[in-house]
Amino acid sequence: MKPYYKHEGITIYHGDCRDILPTLEPVDLAFVDPPYGIGEDSRKSSSRGKLARTTDYGEFDWDIKLDRETIDMIRRAGSAQIIFGGNYYADWLPASRCWVVWDKDNSGDFADCELAWTSLDKAVRMYRYRWNGMMQQPGVPKEKRLYPTQKPISLMRWCILLAGDVNSMIDPCMGGGSSIRAAKDLGVQRIIGIDKREIACEIAAKRLSQEVLL
Repeated sequence: MKPYYKHEGITIYHGDCRDILPTLEPVDLAFVDPPYGIGEDSRKSSSRGKLARTTDYGEFDWDIKLDRETIDMIRRAGSAQIIFGGNYYADWLPASRCWVVWDKDNSGDFADCELAWTSLDKAVRMYRYRWNGMMQQPGVPKEKRLYPTQKPISLMRWCILLAGDVNSMIDPCMGGGSSIRAAKDLGVQRIIGIDKREIACEIAAKRLSQEVLL
């Protein structure tokens, strides 16, 4: 498949990961934030704003839970794996001693924390970073929200570093590309992102071209 974006070891594919993953060689880390199947869509998100108007990300109804075959395929894509929303896929994942807890320092009807299942042989780890609409972690440059499921780049960097020696990484449900940008910042040599929404590929490619993200 022809890449949507390719530059300095980074490749982005616009398409379904179920079609693309079988054509690729395994990497060191499969790092993914898949849809959880909890009913998110543009209408639900737009109703949440209380202190300020919520960002209009356009129409989206991407939140359809992946099947077990796809989760298994994603796990085979990397020697190590980190899967956000692992609590929604726990029945299909083996027991793990290392779960990642992201404390969002949150309020309102969003979850206080998000969980990621990992294949890592480490103790449970927690990362605290405020990510609540316009209220973000104090003392650091504010990150512009460009995609409805966007996670902070600093969280993505921390997760990649937790995985250890990562020279190659894939994110099969890339979204706005926070993980891809984080891997670039860390000097990961081979980085692959996949998403079936073209707007996600466009946003990720633009973020990769920016030297400073505000």
